[in-house]
Amino acid sequence: MTKRRDFIKKSVMGTAGIAIGGMGFSSKSYDSIIGANDRINLGVIGIRNQGTVHLNNWCSLKDSHNVVVKTLCDTDELLFPSGSKLVSEKTGVKPLTEWDMRKVFDDKEIDAVSIAIPNHWHALATIWACQAGKHVYIEKPASHNIWEGRKMIEAARKYNLRVQVGLNNRSSENVREAIKFLHDGGLGELYMARALCFKARDSYGMAKDSEPPTSFHYDRWLGPAQWRPYNEKRSHYCWHWYWDTGNGDAGNTGPHQLDIARWGLSKNEHPVSVYSTGGLYGLNKEESSPEKKTPGVLAYGGVETYGHDKTSQETPNTQTCAYKYSDGTMLEFEVRGRFTNHEGDKGQEVGNLFYGTEGYLEIYGDTWKAFRHREKEPFAGSKESKGNPKGNHFANFIDAIRSGKDETMHADINEGFYSSSLPLLANISYRVGRSLKFMGDYEKFANDPEADAFLTRVYRKPYVVPDEV
Repeated sequence: MTKRRDFIKKSVMGTAGIAIGGMGFSSKSYDSIIGANDRINLGVIGIRNQGTVHLNNWCSLKDSHNVVVKTLCDTDELLFPSGSKLVSEKTGVKPLTEWDMRKVFDDKEIDAVSIAIPNHWHALATIWACQAGKHVYIEKPASHNIWEGRKMIEAARKYNLRVQVGLNNRSSENVREAIKFLHDGGLGELYMARALCFKARDSYGMAKDSEPPTSFHYDRWLGPAQWRPYNEKRSHYCWHWYWDTGNGDAGNTGPHQLDIARWGLSKNEHPVSVYSTGGLYGLNKEESSPEKKTPGVLAYGGVETYGHDKTSQETPNTQTCAYKYSDGTMLEFEVRGRFTNHEGDKGQEVGNLFYGTEGYLEIYGDTWKAFRHREKEPFAGSKESKGNPKGNHFANFIDAIRSGKDETMHADINEGFYSSSLPLLANISYRVGRSLKFMGDYEKFANDPEADAFLTRVYRKPYVVPDEV
């Protein structure tokens, strides 16, 4: 495969170098374009939880898209046996394993990497991959802060590589149909969108600092975050609920719904103002005595939860966010992390509502309905997907690699950046405790150095996102 690709590249470069230059390709960027018949070798970085979702999806594309998972990478080596077994059983190919992502990037046979690691690593891992000439599929949110998200765009453009963000609703045929309906004026003029994240979560509990497991490369996992002793409640999956590594549910589930909201409103820009308030509600303020502690229950993420017990969680479990754009269009987002009623015709827990001069529209999962004026029955909508939505976001990324065109991707890094910035902006408002004015052209707040400090972070050497990518 490699020899064939090199032969084609050298032949074309030798006979049509001027034409290629005219199309804006350098020899280096031409290397990143893969032919329709070439095998695409993938490295999957982060193979727990969402990483397993990645593995299953890439394996399913083995025959249809000629994709091979060549290497599994994770800082927790205990995950290698199960990950290797999954890939071997689904594809017949036993993958290599590696805990150091830099070695994956150094492998010349790997064409692209799929990254499902904690949020605080997203930017640096993507930039390192681009510098090594790899295309990147990166999980949401695109970045842990706004400044580094901009650097991800710069890296993708500088090295002419495809960087797709895992906002998979962008590839859903039904969701795309709903967005087209909105853009075609199906509700008249849109003036507001509402994004919902209603997920009742129990306490993740407390734990004392301890030594990390011998199989876990903790320093590398910590990466750009400030040094602190290992604590199991800040580690696997629980990292979502601490500011150093995660962005709370606003930055966990929120990017999906905020992306749909921004997309439906046709806002290819930052909002001019943001206000967010909330807190950590419904959990005990004090630690219970041992005999009164709630027995642990295994929850999503493979970690235990403990009912109402005290938690060391830092991010809010209840949060209301309001954004306004320069033309006055409103966007609302709400996180409800305890028990709650639902909204919408189907009682949505996670979904979107759009409001226009002629009615409103609901998106829940892979289904949508539009209602005119005060009518109780929908006048337009999709067919029920019955749990089998059409549209494959992972396949779309592979198609984009082969096309060599950013516009082939449904969630290019630029789209992912603007949508991921929405929960990041809300969290900044929440943390400083006030409404903020944002100057989108400069990606700075108006006369507010305290808020500006949250636009980036102090990186722990040597895990530093560079000014010049």
